[in-house]
Amino acid sequence: MKYMLIMRAADESWAAMGDVDFDEIIATMGRFNDEMIRAGVLVAAEGLDDAAQGVVVDYSSQPPVVSDGPYGETKELFGGFWILDVASKEEAVEWAKRAPMQAPGMKTEIRRVTSIDEFPQDNEWIQKERAWREATGQL
Repeated sequence: MKYMLIMRAADESWAAMGDVDFDEIIATMGRFNDEMIRAGVLVAAEGLDDAAQGVVVDYSSQPPVVSDGPYGETKELFGGFWILDVASKEEAVEWAKRAPMQAPGMKTEIRRVTSIDEFPQDNEWIQKERAWREATGQL
């Protein structure tokens, strides 16, 4: 089963990280990622750019409204993610407990990544996606 571990932090947590040497952050994350690679569970991992560089597309009206970041509510920004292929949610939780950069206001949300096999296989769009995944070596 695949699980996404989503790194989230409050504004104050990100601000506190401003005092930490960037090379130290990279080394800490690198060691954790390497541990997951050696365990054979890491599928993908990415960090995200500063929210101030992003945009938000709000679908509350038509046409949708696009606004520059940072977001209206920045209490818990999504800062990056890992995708793990593990045997259970409990195993994903154990990896999350070991994630670096633990501090007040920082959290890791864990969500199972659904498989294409869980969708109706007779749906034309699922069939097209399956064909694309097969053609690109994703299945």
